[in-house]
Amino acid sequence: MKEKSKNSSINMRSLIAGFSGNILEWYDFTVYGFFATVIGAQFFPDEDKVVQLISAFGIFAAGYLMRPIGGIIFGHIGDRQGRKKALLYSILLMAIPTTLIGFLPTYADIGWYSALLLVLLRLLQGLSVGGEFTGSISFLVEKAPKGKRGFFGSWSTFGVFGGMLLGSGLGSIITSILSTEQLHDFGWRIPFLFGAVIGIVGLYLRKGMGEEEHFEEANKEQSSYKTPLAEFWASYKLQALKIMLLSWAFGVSVYLIFIFLPSYLHTFHQVKLDDALSAHTITLIVLMLMIPLFGHLTDKIGRKTVLFLSLLGFIIFSYPLFALMFENTFEAILIAMLVFAVFEAMFQAVMPALMTESFPAKVRYTGLSISYNFSLAIFGGTTPLVCTWLVKQSGGDVWMPVYYLMASCVIGVIVALFIPETYKKELE
Repeated sequence: MKEKSKNSSINMRSLIAGFSGNILEWYDFTVYGFFATVIGAQFFPDEDKVVQLISAFGIFAAGYLMRPIGGIIFGHIGDRQGRKKALLYSILLMAIPTTLIGFLPTYADIGWYSALLLVLLRLLQGLSVGGEFTGSISFLVEKAPKGKRGFFGSWSTFGVFGGMLLGSGLGSIITSILSTEQLHDFGWRIPFLFGAVIGIVGLYLRKGMGEEEHFEEANKEQSSYKTPLAEFWASYKLQALKIMLLSWAFGVSVYLIFIFLPSYLHTFHQVKLDDALSAHTITLIVLMLMIPLFGHLTDKIGRKTVLFLSLLGFIIFSYPLFALMFENTFEAILIAMLVFAVFEAMFQAVMPALMTESFPAKVRYTGLSISYNFSLAIFGGTTPLVCTWLVKQSGGDVWMPVYYLMASCVIGVIVALFIPETYKKELE
């Protein structure tokens, strides 16, 4: 009984330590996305609000250009020196720039140098993000008891939306109690400064987590190949391509619906920002509760069944759900987002285990980091920028983001047909 209790305690600490960095990562990116209109006005002088939004999301996307580089660096550290060391470095590299953004001078203070400093800090964050999410899912899935890899892996994305919930909740509070002038003056800085607290807590938790036996065993075989990157490139390019294409839909669905949507509705449909954020916060709570449930389901009925249900749901229901949101009422937005939350919860629950099971332990961190981060850099982080650009280039067609989401999910369905089912197989 004592041994069982001890193992449960270790498993719980592993779960919390594993997804704590994801909370900080996505807290920051959610806050940035939600306050993009304010940030655009602070760092860019153009009077055109759409141009300001494009500029703000351009910097948002710039951070993602560093993800592949971060993936290579942290992948090497994680596969050579251990998951723990890589995850400690990644959370530290995220916490410092996040806090510094809260102290940045604006365009009114130092001109274009303010935007340059913002870009530099976002690039550092992007470097960190390149090793955070993929490292956490590697650690959690490897740490999972037999038959629970889907459930354990799903907690990494639970942490993702936990960070979103913190960002959305704090953003909702700030926008509801501060005036527009106060928001532009100092209010937008508050959530970035709060990121320091999350970073300190996460760093403390990760210092106490141990390594996993899959890495320990793979570490003994390192003499048989030069580097994890060389081994990955020699033998696992096809697996990487599948993950990259599948991550396209994964990234677009998250960034469009759960990052870009509040600014999108506010800018193009004149929806009150606090209404959009309030609906978003409620939806995130429901979504978070569903993710572990669907993670458990993938351990029972398989990864691919849940994956197909998610992708087909997006393809079939995206158009009518956006049409519902365009009615511009709080109730309509909330209902549509709650339905989207069901499909997203399935997607978020299945991807961690599915991606982790695609690579053996000796190159897992590297393989995941490169394939996932290249895809997110090209398709995910650029989603807000691409969607805003598509609307502008099409002469104001507000349906362009919907078409982009549906197209990415069609590609996801095609790729999923060629992915093997792995939920009953032993982890390599």
